[in-house]
Amino acid sequence: MSHPETKTGQAELPALPLTLEGHAVLHQMFRFRWSQWRGSSERDAVLQEAVAALAPLEAAGESAVYSLLGHKGDLLFLHFRPTFDELNAAEVRLKQLRLEAFLEPLGSYVSVIELGLYDSTVKLYRSLAEKGIAPNSPEWNQEVEALLQRQREAMKPRLYPKVPGARYLSFYPMDRRRGETKNWYTLPIEERGRQMESHGLIGRRYAGKVQQIISGSIGFDDWEWGVDLFSDDPLIFKKLIYEMRFDEVSAVYSNFGQFVLGIRVPVAQLGAALDGHLPAR
Repeated sequence: MSHPETKTGQAELPALPLTLEGHAVLHQMFRFRWSQWRGSSERDAVLQEAVAALAPLEAAGESAVYSLLGHKGDLLFLHFRPTFDELNAAEVRLKQLRLEAFLEPLGSYVSVIELGLYDSTVKLYRSLAEKGIAPNSPEWNQEVEALLQRQREAMKPRLYPKVPGARYLSFYPMDRRRGETKNWYTLPIEERGRQMESHGLIGRRYAGKVQQIISGSIGFDDWEWGVDLFSDDPLIFKKLIYEMRFDEVSAVYSNFGQFVLGIRVPVAQLGAALDGHLPAR
């Protein structure tokens, strides 16, 4: 398949799209040691300590707990923090709780909330190329940083959100294909931008029904992105992801990792949830 030329005059536009980064994100998946829990005489004390430690973080929108469906785990702890240092402190703090003795780690995912700027990137690169400004020159870099700074201010609520309060969470990691016949990273930036714009139109049709948070994990974890979907209706996840499967960027250039589905557990009701009584809607 041929692709549009990524040219302005004779100058090819740089391949790298600009991105904005916000909260550092940690997903922690655990198996719960049920037999040990049933035989414990300290359950009340363990829960009181955990609730006292986690409730303020939940109220601030920094951390949340989910009960997982299926065999992939029992509990998921989700943390948003402004920095990786604070993220690590949250991880260590959880390990210090007596609840940790009942948690068997199954996996984790480290990433940072990311907003891609394909459209703004292409417009800026075209404008600079038309002016004869060389890529990565001081003037080029100054214009790039000015754009990023404007976008950071405009997008701050999306870069530093609270953990959404929706009842259901679907989380999965994903990559763009880099195979011999289909390689996302060899496409011209304008073609990638075109495909991402089409892809985004599908998501926007679900506005108000689902909240999506994309986090970048290149250099941090085994996949390239993590995707969190939040909704009060879990069937929306199926409808949205199935529709996106027919879009070119997913059908041709995407690989997907393991999906996990969780139900939000208010920290104050953690004990009831561990007894099999999830909070009502």
